[in-house]
Amino acid sequence: MAHADRVTALARSARHLPDAGTPGVADARLLPDQGFSAAWDAVLLPDDMKSRILRTAVAGIQLRAKVGIEALPLHGVLLMTGKPGVGKTTLARGLADRLARSLPGGSWAFIEVDPHALASSSLGRSQRSVEQLFTQVLAEHAAAGPLVILVDEVETLLTDRAGLSTETNPIDVHRAVDAALVGLDRLARDHKQVVVIATSNYPEAIDAAFASRADLIVEIPLPDRQGREAILRDTIGAVVAAFPGAQGLNQPGVITRAAELSEGMDARRLRKAVAEACAWRSETQGDPNRVTGDDLLAVLTNGSIA
Repeated sequence: MAHADRVTALARSARHLPDAGTPGVADARLLPDQGFSAAWDAVLLPDDMKSRILRTAVAGIQLRAKVGIEALPLHGVLLMTGKPGVGKTTLARGLADRLARSLPGGSWAFIEVDPHALASSSLGRSQRSVEQLFTQVLAEHAAAGPLVILVDEVETLLTDRAGLSTETNPIDVHRAVDAALVGLDRLARDHKQVVVIATSNYPEAIDAAFASRADLIVEIPLPDRQGREAILRDTIGAVVAAFPGAQGLNQPGVITRAAELSEGMDARRLRKAVAEACAWRSETQGDPNRVTGDDLLAVLTNGSIA
């Protein structure tokens, strides 16, 4: 084993993760992670969009290490928006893995924040929960080494304060948003190797002060025709590898026609359409080995049952 690999292995073995059940933590793991690596490959985007997102994150870490935040106000925050099902969360997890592989030499960790667990109807509790998460949990693990933080559905945590209803305890929500912003600022100032990846289906519901802190805001689009063809090939390939009889899905012209019929469909729904095709005809009895290309086209023509 090379010296650099030994150093990385030792660092990983010494790196601790939050305990299971820590308030506000949905997942925690060391990076790189093989499952997250597969997630990166599973999201198919046009041109070099994925590469640009990765390059931006890598450049941001390197810039923040040597240029002060006063001269270059980078917070290490990447915001991904887009409709449900386009792959934002999957891409975020894959990005965490790619960051660790692109910037080796330290023990990287990943923490996914559960914003719903921080919300509370009791006055003051949301603010205290957010403060504890940022000042104790996240800051402690950021001090231990490079860290990627994922905040899925970030509008739950950083709600637009300008649109708060008087019926939803706006004072507590306002204070919780304030606490999250203060926590993000401290992380950015004190820990240069922290990257915060946030996702949202409803960017209009995000507080403007958080959006202004994002180093990159990118909208993940619905797949175009070429993208839908690639998604179908990937999904069908995986099904055929597990069920050789499903080769009927690869009938000539099926993928091209399926891509045409699925215009406006998100990647998640498109992949599930392949699964629905396996149960479309009663004759298949739910056996994927009996599925045909016509079954897939029928699903897309007649509409999903979901």
